[in-house]
Amino acid sequence: MAAASPPAEAAVEEESLLSQPLLQQHEEQHHTLRRSASNTTSQLAIVGSNLCAIESLDYEFVAAFAIFSSSNFALTLFASLITAFIAPECAGSGIPEVKAYLNGVDAPAIFSLRTLLVKIIGSISAVSSSLNVGKAGPMVHTGACIAAILGQGGSKKYGLTWKWLRFFKNDRDRRDLVTCGSAAGIAAAFRAPVGGVLFALEEMASWWRSALLWRAFFTAAIVAIVLRALIDVCLSGKCGLFGKGGLIMYDVTSADIPYHLWDVPPVILLGVVGGILGSLYNSLLEKVLRIYNLINEKGTFFKIILACCISICTSCLLFGLPWIASCRPCPLDPSEPCPTIGRSGNYKKFQCAPGHYNDLASLFFNTNDDAIKNLFSKNTDAEFQHSSMLIFFVTCFFLSIFSYGIVAPTGLFVPVIVTGASYGRLVGMLVGSRSTLNHGLFAVLGSASLLGGSMRMTVSLCVIILELTNNLLLLPLIMLVLLISKTVADAFNGNIYDLIMRSKGFPYLEAHAEPYMRQLTVGDVVTGPLQLFQGIEKVANIVHVLKTTGHNGFPVVDVPPFSEAPVLVGLILRAHLITLLKKKAFLHSPMPNFSDAFKRFMADDFAKKGLGNGDRIEDIDLSDEEMNMFVDLHPFVNTSPYSVVETMSLAKALILFREVGLRHMLVVPKIPGGVPVVGILTRHDFMPEHVLNVHPSSLRSRWRRLRFQWPIWSKIF
Repeated sequence: MAAASPPAEAAVEEESLLSQPLLQQHEEQHHTLRRSASNTTSQLAIVGSNLCAIESLDYEFVAAFAIFSSSNFALTLFASLITAFIAPECAGSGIPEVKAYLNGVDAPAIFSLRTLLVKIIGSISAVSSSLNVGKAGPMVHTGACIAAILGQGGSKKYGLTWKWLRFFKNDRDRRDLVTCGSAAGIAAAFRAPVGGVLFALEEMASWWRSALLWRAFFTAAIVAIVLRALIDVCLSGKCGLFGKGGLIMYDVTSADIPYHLWDVPPVILLGVVGGILGSLYNSLLEKVLRIYNLINEKGTFFKIILACCISICTSCLLFGLPWIASCRPCPLDPSEPCPTIGRSGNYKKFQCAPGHYNDLASLFFNTNDDAIKNLFSKNTDAEFQHSSMLIFFVTCFFLSIFSYGIVAPTGLFVPVIVTGASYGRLVGMLVGSRSTLNHGLFAVLGSASLLGGSMRMTVSLCVIILELTNNLLLLPLIMLVLLISKTVADAFNGNIYDLIMRSKGFPYLEAHAEPYMRQLTVGDVVTGPLQLFQGIEKVANIVHVLKTTGHNGFPVVDVPPFSEAPVLVGLILRAHLITLLKKKAFLHSPMPNFSDAFKRFMADDFAKKGLGNGDRIEDIDLSDEEMNMFVDLHPFVNTSPYSVVETMSLAKALILFREVGLRHMLVVPKIPGGVPVVGILTRHDFMPEHVLNVHPSSLRSRWRRLRFQWPIWSKIF
């Protein structure tokens, strides 16, 4: 028994020796599990903290979007309310209205003091609301309003009158003042005095003379001096958050621009594509304005709702699209702090990490002026991505179209420049190293191409862009781009402002006559019945004609026994007839009395009334005895009116009518002896719609202007 114990002890020892590694292994596993549990706990804590940070970050972005969209909504609502209820004439840029006025269309209340105040306040609010609209057009309208109010001697309604300005109370001087005012608006908007004068010459004025040239030049020079003085004040730091002053001024391109022959093909491509895009822009804008007109006709409430919807969509796009763009590291030697801290700057951080910026947010969350400056700047070829530039171009293209027709003062000039600059820089990125031009120069040329394709101006746009960039070396390339883009776009449709005037119903006369007008005569478009007055006319007949017709000019003839045969005396205006009835310059018998007429009237009695202050025939009370009396019209008739023979070409008559700035043109018979006047022509008789309505066969004539059509959009709309 004793001999068997040692093996048992040895077995226990062996078992204990075998169990020690197992215990160590279990202890190691236990420690490993404890470490993994602690790591998991710490990781969960980190994840929880990150989730809390993300939740707080999301909350901050939600709050930022709420503030951003609500402020934009409030500003848009304010601009639309004051425009809809106080001055509906302020909607849009105002350039079509001013251009139509200078063409002879006197739309009511477009130059009143109420319109001026709403235009200024509304344009500030609309531009501040992040809508893709500009301020150049409203400034043109503002300058024209100031000029028109000065031309009428101030405002009698508000007690602001100057007697010495009564000498300008005529159509020609007021038209000249409005032309100078439009030049001053462009000169102030772009700090381009010469460009403002050329803009008024090329785009606004329907007729020009040498005296008007130096007057407009003097006005633009005064604007440049005053603007420079205000900029000096801002440079001293007295403008606060408004910066250095000056609305738009880009001194951003390099002084030495090397370009060679192989750079010309990309520039030509810019012009061709810019012309196509410009014509497409005009076509889409015309369709959108047609839809907006249908909405606006339903009432003021629908106008305001439309403006608010555009504001909400704009805020969502501007805040949501930068999330698509990826963050980029800050440049090694940035011109300003990167990322931007504060209200303004070119390197917006948005959602990026420290040391990075969002290039798309840098374009969206800036003013149009700063965005253009970023796109025009030199040595910035690596600051923007292809995708960001494409998104920015498409967004600006469509937002500028849908934002224009709302009931608020909105301009098109600056949005087209921004859109063109993004398109040009995108082309420069695609061309890359195959061209010696930097991306900023491509942006400048892209703006020129889209401006030429949509607005169809050449000389004035060229000078304005040169004054913006402060670089004369760009002249050959800008000239080439403008000429190509205008030529290409003219093959599709008309000027953007002409299309807007047509949608507003203004009877604007083009500088050229339609080809089919050469095959027609003046007598072919004269319609009746013709309203005539005799040299000594009965008061009742005058009142009846004025109440039953809307004509503003009437031929005056003499018949026997006052003449041997019917003869044309001249033309008298409706306003002059109403003045005669108001003053009651009547005769008891149909006998002429020139001396009494000159004693009772002065030239100031027949001066052009203030805007919207003309007398109406319904406001004149006449007794039965006065209705049976007579009026001698001879002293008040224009005895040398413009007249043409009924066989004259309609195209030639149109050129004469427009170039001289007429409102009425008398048509006399080819063979004298019968009725001394066949009819009277106004601008409505020269409109293509009227001519084609009278002669529908001209629509199918081969003598017509050839233009390509947009088949897709014509089928949709």
